[in-house]
Order: sequence, then C-alpha cells, then structure tokens
Amino acid sequence: MAPFCKGIILDALAKLNTEQYAAATAPAGHNLIIASAGTGKTSTIVARIAHLLNLGTSPRKILLLTFTNKAASEMIARLQRHFDKKITSAIVAGTFHAVSYALLRELGKGVILKQPAELKTLLKSLVERRKFYHVSDARPYGGAYLYDVYSLYQNKEMSADFETWFSKNHEDQAEFAEIYADILREFEEEKAKFNYADFNDVLLKMRHELRKGAPLRFDEILVDEYQDTNSLQGSLIDAFATKSLFCVGDFDQSIYAFNGANIDIIGSFGKRFADAKIYALNINYRSSSAILALANRVIANNPRLYEKKLIVGREGKFSAPRLHVYDDTAAQYAHVAAQIAQSGTPREKIAVIFRNNSSADGVEVALKELGIGAKRKGGVSFFESREIKAFTDIFAMIINPKDMMAFMSTCEYARGVGSALSKELFDALIALGHGSIHAGLLRPDESVKIFEKKRKNYQLGLFDDVDIIGSVSRFEALEFDEFFRSHPVLKHNKITEGGAVFLHEIYKIFKKNGSAARSATLISQIKDSRLFALVADFIATKR
Repeated sequence: MAPFCKGIILDALAKLNTEQYAAATAPAGHNLIIASAGTGKTSTIVARIAHLLNLGTSPRKILLLTFTNKAASEMIARLQRHFDKKITSAIVAGTFHAVSYALLRELGKGVILKQPAELKTLLKSLVERRKFYHVSDARPYGGAYLYDVYSLYQNKEMSADFETWFSKNHEDQAEFAEIYADILREFEEEKAKFNYADFNDVLLKMRHELRKGAPLRFDEILVDEYQDTNSLQGSLIDAFATKSLFCVGDFDQSIYAFNGANIDIIGSFGKRFADAKIYALNINYRSSSAILALANRVIANNPRLYEKKLIVGREGKFSAPRLHVYDDTAAQYAHVAAQIAQSGTPREKIAVIFRNNSSADGVEVALKELGIGAKRKGGVSFFESREIKAFTDIFAMIINPKDMMAFMSTCEYARGVGSALSKELFDALIALGHGSIHAGLLRPDESVKIFEKKRKNYQLGLFDDVDIIGSVSRFEALEFDEFFRSHPVLKHNKITEGGAVFLHEIYKIFKKNGSAARSATLISQIKDSRLFALVADFIATKR
C-alpha cells in the first residue's frame, strides 16, 4: 500500500506537543506511553494510527484494543477527519471481547454469546443438583457467586488448575474445592454442547486459535488503558505475536483490580521486551493548577516505576477543590442540593456524579424537596429491564427450539420452578422431541423413557438415588388442553401446579406459532399471550 500524502500526516500531527509527537512517531517496536489523565492520550493514539497509515501500513494490519466500544468509535471517528471512510473502516478496532468475537467468526469458529446472568442460571441449576457433605460450619457457595469466583480465576490465573487456585485463595471453602471443580467441568461440557460462550470464553477461544497458528497477523497492535489489562487479556496480546506494540496507560490510574487487572503487566513492560521504549505525556490540559497540585501530592508517595510530573497546560483562574465531611448520607444529600440551589450556575450546566443508584435516589429526593428538577442518567436500560429480557427469551425460545438458556431463563418466571428443575425439563423435552423442545411439547416420542430410570446424583463417589416419577393425575383439576393433560413431561414429581400451568402456556404458544412465523406477528402474539401475562405478574410480585 502506498503512503498517504504528507499533508494528511502533518494535519493529524500538527496540534501535538513535543511529548505527544515523539510518542506518535516512535519507531516500530515495543512502545509504552505513560499518559496521565488529561494529557491527550486519545489524540496521541489517533496520530499514531495516522502515522502508520502514512508510512504505508495497511489499515487491515492495524489492531486497536480498547476497554469500551465507545472509545474505539471515537478514535475511528477522529481518523475520518483525515482519511477516507474506506480506509478507517478497515482498521480492526474495539474491545478485547468484540474484536475476538468478530475474528472468531472470520475464522469460522463463531460462538453463541450469552450474558453472565444467563450462564449463572445454568451454573445454578448444576449446583442445586449437588449435595455438599462437609464437617465444618461453612456454607457452600451458590451458583451465581461460584460463577463470579470462576470468572476471576479465568482472568487472573494462567497456570494452576481451578481446584488448586481455589483452595489457596478460599481456605474457608477448601473442603468443597473438588466438588466445585467437578461442577465447573460439567458446566463447561454443557456450554460446549450448545456452543455457548461468555466474555471470558471468547478471549480463551481466541487465544487458543492464535496459539494453534490462526492466520491473524497485525503489523502493530495499539492498546488503550493498558494499566487495566488482566492476565488473560495480557496473554491474548502476547498470543498475537506482533512485532510492534503501542500501549498507552498510567500506573496510577489502575481501577480494575477487583476484576483481575494485573498492574505487573504495565509495570514489567521494560523488562519483558528487550527493545522497549518508554514515553511520558505530562502536560495536563483538563485540570486547573490547584487540582494538579493536589493530584501530585496524592501520588507523590506511590511506588514509582515510571517517572512523571503533571504540568499545567490549562490557562485561567479556577476554584480550588474542597473536601466536605458529613455525619451521615442524608446530610450529604441535603448539602449537595443546597449548594445547587444557591449556585448561580445554570442548572443544565450542573452534574452530580454518584457512586451507585441508591446514592442517586437520595440526591434526587433532596433536590425535589427544594423544587429542583433533575434528569437522571444511567441505571437499567430499556433492553435490560426484566420484562423486555423475558420477552426476548420467549421470542428466542420459539425461534430456536434448541436454545437451552432461553428456555431456562423463561422458566425463571414460573412459580415453583427452580434452575435445576428447569434444566431437567429442558433435557426431557429435548429427548422427547429428538433435539427440539418444540417437537418435545407438541409431538413427544412417548417411546423415549425420560423419567423411568432412577438417576444417580454424582457426588464424587457418594451417590443418591432419586425417584422423580410423579402421576399426571394430580393436575386433573387444571384447565389443560386434552392432549397436554397426559403429556409425559408432567410426570416429573417436582412440578407444582404453577409450573404445570406455565408449561401449558409455553405449549399453547408453541402450538399457535412456528419458528417460521413472521417476526411482527410473533411479537404481537407473545405480547398478548397468557404466558407473558404470567411473566409480568411474577415480576410485579417480586418488586
């Protein structure tokens, strides 16, 4: 690819200061840019990409990894001021997960991405089927918490197996380590059966393909917020085996330790790469001299791996920061509201940043008491509300009668149906329908014995035989379709009346609709169905 004209590169680099320019035009190799807050790191990354393009690097050979898709979009948008969209759209840019997901699809290794909440339901169903024999007073973890522990393990640990790591880091639960490891083995088998993957799995699969020799080679990889990469992300960067890295971060801004961020990755950069070059951006264009003076005092005693000294680049006079201390949160909310009421600043120019939604509730109440209107941002989005998630699960269940998580997630709203039972019902319907819950409900193969055999509850050598056969006659009083009244799935002895009614409504909506139904028709019919009414009623009673 021929280099772009010099006018373009000069335009992209024209507004950079000396430090930014030196970093953006650094020779290919392993470059670490220490960029403190407000020092123009985004401008420097954008200029670096412009520099690479001008040198003749193919945009398809440039990989930009960020921590939010918004950050990647902003950088690409800035590049479009200097380059044609055909060029900028060819750059591979996005979060670690988004990029890995897209590249796996290119390789023909696509997965069905599931949200953590969905897979927690699956893991919960496996945990609920186990019995934990123990001698201590420790209570075993539930499925949701075990999922979080497992996720942290995947992000942090690169060598030890889960059982060893868990026993070392959770000594009070060590007696359950072998059981947890066995549950997680089953969890991974279930995910593989349906090609499900969560965010960690996407990175693990991408790393696996790269180590196998996947033909994905980039001339340079740029990494934003490098201080917050965890061990899994760090190993993925290494697996790309690029000869040129451009990593931007700040040792003092690491905030993701709770999610496994490994500060040693940025800290050891100079030791891990023989050709490492370290650049620093020190001129701050965002904050006043008073704020920078305070910041310099705060970080003065931090362990100093990379030298830096924040320099004021913003002109003007500004108020010094003040710290207010309150006896309780109510007094804090009242004072914040009072300050806003007394301020001469236009209300639309004032923002209150809160730590969590409960704090936002308190601030909002305090403002209303003073007659001050406020627009609240954040919180649960439309598509994350329980009703909408339930609706999409029902839709997915109809469209894909093999989607275990859609079925299990829908059954979360059935009274008396827990995660373990919903999975057993799914497995039964899949067996009755030879791979389809749709067929399992409408055309069950009654020659398939689903509950006849006693099942063993594998517990690492300790077995419990469980009789789960019940009589369908216990539902005679319910107003069921005549065919469904004798359905073999109703023989499960743990199904309550509420669960049976819920299954009947799923049966009815399957009977009325097929996977080939038009989307608009299907949406309307789900909205008006008794199944969705039961879901909405369940959600309302739980609020």
